[in-house]
Amino acid sequence: MGLELIFWLVICFPFNVAFLASAFYQVLVLSDLEADFVNPYDASSRINYFIVPEFIGQGLLCALCLFTGHWIMFLLTVPVTCYHAMLYMRRQHLIDVTEVFRVLNAEKKFRIAKLAYYLTIIIITVFRLVLMGVYYLDSEDE
Repeated sequence: MGLELIFWLVICFPFNVAFLASAFYQVLVLSDLEADFVNPYDASSRINYFIVPEFIGQGLLCALCLFTGHWIMFLLTVPVTCYHAMLYMRRQHLIDVTEVFRVLNAEKKFRIAKLAYYLTIIIITVFRLVLMGVYYLDSEDE
């Protein structure tokens, strides 16, 4: 039972917080670009800096959920992981500096959808973390 608690506390929770923070930062940078507070090169480089680590982390989290037998979490993370893999294979994962204003609204909507997805995943993770903590403390009392 202790390994479940460690899995949710040490692996899932920090990964999901990082994904949520990354998605929020990307939406913030795109909003700054839309309001003309930052130039297109800086906005693209700031967002592109986080994309590949996010893809790797999402794939790693999905694989860990598969190998540890957390089927529901695996099924929730597999669509985004497959979408990230598809974007990477087509080489459409980075934001192009020259076309950033043309795709600004679509990218912003995509990032907001990812933010909502990661918020949902982190709520599920916190619920599972609390549930495992209660089960672990309850089993220690007996």
